[in-house]
This record gives sequence, structure tokens and C-alpha cells, in this order.
Amino acid sequence: MRHGCKVNHLSRTHAHRVAMLSNMATSLIMEKRITTTVAKAKALRVYVEPLINRSKEDSTNNRRVVFSYLHSKEAVNELFREISQKVANRPGGYTRILKTGIRHGDNSEMCIMELVDYNENMLKEPKAKKTKTTRRGRGKKAEEAAPVAETATAEPPVAEAPKAEEPKAE
Repeated sequence: MRHGCKVNHLSRTHAHRVAMLSNMATSLIMEKRITTTVAKAKALRVYVEPLINRSKEDSTNNRRVVFSYLHSKEAVNELFREISQKVANRPGGYTRILKTGIRHGDNSEMCIMELVDYNENMLKEPKAKKTKTTRRGRGKKAEEAAPVAETATAEPPVAEAPKAEEPKAE
């Protein structure tokens, strides 16, 4: 019975699971986006978000604790130098899981896991939507009536005389 056991074991031993999560966390920090299964992504989110939260305060103890989880100096430096600057004012929720469908080999649900502040496509402002027109043609009548009223009150445009070309000195 698994009363109160809230850890997803992912069909692995403890040592294998810890090594896998460490490697996946290092890849996520270095690459900013990884493709994995949904179950692994949910387990990785629980593993990596406390590390990102700890990186907000750059101290020797925090670096040592994070290094004990990641086992990679490059990943620790990347986390404390770049990622911590981007997430400094974010209270939590540093990762995003986007489901992409199923894997054809074993039909498992796949997803993309990424750091929230590094997706340029989602950070962009949404473009202004075009106004929808109906097929009834009401918009056309209103547009046609407006220019007629403007031309009756506006003065006719004044055409400028063409400028004469100056002779070239050779």
C-alpha cells in the first residue's frame, strides 16, 4: 500500500531517479527548454523550482546546496548569474509545461518544459486584432457615406507646378 507516499518513483530506483532528475535539471538550466514526458516534467518541476528560488540570494551556502543537487559548475554559474536576474521579482512558477502530444513508440504523453522568462514568443505583446466585418455589408455603407461628406466640405487639393531641371555643368 502506498498510503501518504507522494513521490512519483517513475519506475526507477532512488539513485537512478536522483541522477536522472539532476541531469534533466542541468539540461533545463543550460538549454532553457527540454522535451520530455509529462510525468518526468512534473517530477522535475518539484525538483528544480526550489533550486531556482534558492538562487535568488547569491551566497556561498546557497551555491553549495545547489551544487549538491546539480553536480555541474557551469549549471550553477548559469543559474546564479543569468537566471536569478530574470526571476528576481517573480514569486514562484519558474517553469512551464506545454503538452505536445504522444510519442509514437510507446504512446506516452510528451511535453516541452521551459523556463518561463526565456520564451520570447510568449513574452511578446499580442498584435491588435483586425475588426471583424459581417456579410450584411453594413460596414461598407458607413465607409462610403463618410468620404462623401468629407469631400463636400474640404477644399480641393492644390497641384504644384513641376520644377524645371537645371542644366548640368560639364
